[in-house]
Amino acid sequence: MKYNVDNKGFYGDFGGSYIPEMLFSNIDELRKNYLNIVNKDSFEKEFNYYLNKYVGRPTPLYYANRLSEKYRAKIYLKREDLCHTGAHKINNTIGQILLAKALKKKKIIAETGAGQHGVATATVCALMGMDCVIYMGEVDIQRQKPNVERMRILGADVRPALSGSKTLKDATNEAMRHWINNPDDTHYIIGSVVGPHPYPDMVARFQSVISKELIYQLNKVENRNYPDFIIACVGGGSNAAGIFYHYLENSKVNLIGVEAAGLGVSTNKSAATTKLGKKGVLHGSKTLLMQDENGQVTEPYSISAGLDYPGIGPLHAHLFNSKRCEYLSVEDDEAMNAGIELSRLEGIIPAIETAHAFSVFDKLNIKGKIVVINLSGRGDKDLETYIKWGKY
Repeated sequence: MKYNVDNKGFYGDFGGSYIPEMLFSNIDELRKNYLNIVNKDSFEKEFNYYLNKYVGRPTPLYYANRLSEKYRAKIYLKREDLCHTGAHKINNTIGQILLAKALKKKKIIAETGAGQHGVATATVCALMGMDCVIYMGEVDIQRQKPNVERMRILGADVRPALSGSKTLKDATNEAMRHWINNPDDTHYIIGSVVGPHPYPDMVARFQSVISKELIYQLNKVENRNYPDFIIACVGGGSNAAGIFYHYLENSKVNLIGVEAAGLGVSTNKSAATTKLGKKGVLHGSKTLLMQDENGQVTEPYSISAGLDYPGIGPLHAHLFNSKRCEYLSVEDDEAMNAGIELSRLEGIIPAIETAHAFSVFDKLNIKGKIVVINLSGRGDKDLETYIKWGKY
């Protein structure tokens, strides 16, 4: 089975470009040009330069000795938390800002939930001297205040989304409205593998540097280039797409995506899309999304701002539908406990999004196996949430 995007922008039954007519010229310009641009030697050279000298790549593959001892497995952490700005998001924003420059765009907009993508976007805009507007849900602005201030220090105009649940979905809506009204000089840096084609493919390509590095790093330490399990949290799904990318066709690797169950999938406070969602169109692509009987998007909930999204990227919908990837869901307390456990055993405080990926060891048969976790972000931004939760 084919797992990557086809030439019409679909992953199996999912994907495509379902957009209002006013966005057609923006998307069509991207679709026609992005592969020609990113495949040029000059682009690749500049992209790799910034990843190496500015972002700090390659990120280490760290053997988690105490975690491995507890779960009787060989557990490695891909340390995306050590990237400049503290998460994997910078890989994509470096790629997209260089693409925007090649397309002669002068202004950048973005959406953000946990704030890591917003910080990464504000960072590259400062680096390249471009105007930057970031949309963020009013609820997320309150619970991710340190990241909001980082964006403002970097020169971004942070604008609250005041509709709906006032979280990531609503920030994305506002960013798309802005783009419709400013099509000529503005590029929209989408932060995850969501949105109309070519965004899911484009973001996955920029994030695929994670799995590209993992291949040679594993070879060095295990004398083979693949693990038995790769585990990553999934909201929209960019960190998971990046670390899965070069292993999609390798059936020896068990791919595990971990979603946010919030207060439980049987409550109305969850973001477990593969458990609760059905086919529909969200933010320009056909995917799995949480919706009511009338097709109206239902409000998601997670203690983690970055996983508080009612859908998943079309690649993940296809991986779920085709059973190539197993998607598990964990509740708030499970994720928070896993975050504390990682902190106490390895001296690494993870982002709460990332903590979800560490909470499934007991749900999988990993004894004696080689396991790689994508440690997608660090927990500095979440200290207030950890403190409010307080069970440590």
